[in-house]
Amino acid sequence: MSLTGTPFLYTAVALAALALALPFLLWTRLRGPRVLRAALRALMLLFAQTTAVTLVFVLVNNANNLYDNWADLLGTGNHVQRAADLGADGTGGIAYRELPKVRQSFTQADGPGMHAAGGVRVTQLKGRVSGVDAEVYVWLPPQYDDPAHKDEKFPVVELLSGYPGSAKAWYGSMHVHEQLEPLMRAGRVAPFILVAPRTNLVAKADTGCANIPGTVNADTWLSIDVPKMITDNFRAEAAPDGWAAAGYSAGAHCAAKLAVAHPDRYRAAISLSGYNDPIGERASLANQSLALRRANNPYLLLREARTPPRVGLYLSGEAGDGYEAAVALAQVAKAPTTVRAVFLPRSAGGHTMALWRPQVPAAFRWLTEELSGKAADRPAHGTDPSPSGRPGVPGRPPGAPPAGRSAPPGRPATPPGRSTAGSTPAGPASGIASRADAARRP
Repeated sequence: MSLTGTPFLYTAVALAALALALPFLLWTRLRGPRVLRAALRALMLLFAQTTAVTLVFVLVNNANNLYDNWADLLGTGNHVQRAADLGADGTGGIAYRELPKVRQSFTQADGPGMHAAGGVRVTQLKGRVSGVDAEVYVWLPPQYDDPAHKDEKFPVVELLSGYPGSAKAWYGSMHVHEQLEPLMRAGRVAPFILVAPRTNLVAKADTGCANIPGTVNADTWLSIDVPKMITDNFRAEAAPDGWAAAGYSAGAHCAAKLAVAHPDRYRAAISLSGYNDPIGERASLANQSLALRRANNPYLLLREARTPPRVGLYLSGEAGDGYEAAVALAQVAKAPTTVRAVFLPRSAGGHTMALWRPQVPAAFRWLTEELSGKAADRPAHGTDPSPSGRPGVPGRPPGAPPAGRSAPPGRPATPPGRSTAGSTPAGPASGIASRADAARRP
């Protein structure tokens, strides 16, 4: 029984109701020795508490899609068949574009939101290059099956969840397809194919979307195996011009990192409450060594790139939770890289789906312009209004650490001066995650 399925929710509700009713029905009717009656009453109370906690867990899990199945919850799932050393580019010298086409069969996905807006389909993909074996969820835009568009190819967005988090979360909790479908029909958002691959591939750890020989090749799974499967099975535009990544929390870090590291595979990224240094997620495998941290830090990748990548980045966050990381990227970005940093006031919410969900329309309108080339008319770097319509805040946002404060010992500080994002540095904007980043969970 799926953790996010309706049957499990109804079972939890029924058991909680039964546990509440039992004491009222049996408390004074129990017979036998005093010790036996006391033990039975204690068991009824324990049963009531257990079912109440279970019901709360199910409701929270359904709202946030943290754990998709029992293996995820218990930490027994492992989706890595092999993890060879694939080198710096993650291909292992394989001409993956020349491999035979991947033919996948898809079925209707189950769970909250999976049947909405035309339905989400799912397949189990065995990555030929990465060695990952995991599920991939796909939603097709309303124009895809329209005879008027039968010869067209469609842009693609890879949707990356946080940690812990289910690949279903973008559909079940973020309602991305339900929000975007009417905008696509109205022509206000491009008809994107939305692809949500599993990102939690190793038990009890966040992969950091990194390639770690002998452990996991998450980067290759996301940037090579999944895109090839999509282009082989759907009328999808070719990388990089038609491809983007989007994520929240740990998935936001992954989206920015994938776009900056692979401008030959992605043209843009949306990062909602992300961080730059993998230390922002203590369970990240990319946090195991300084070398891994540096290799998977989009700030350092962008700063040290010999040729600035032609990618666009949309990054949003609150003070202490994503905004400083966004400003840091804007500070080191050079044309043709573009960065849009969006400051969110504390009143918008915390590090939750309630903060990220309303940002979907604005972020995807930006992405539509970015991939269509209209973004060339905008400034390369700037602070935008928040998705709620409140103006972007130049200078130090309310509640942010004082500008110019030095970075913690051992961490590189932001060069002094005004940010090219139109904002003065809000605390240490060095690309190193703040303590608030390191402490939070999606």
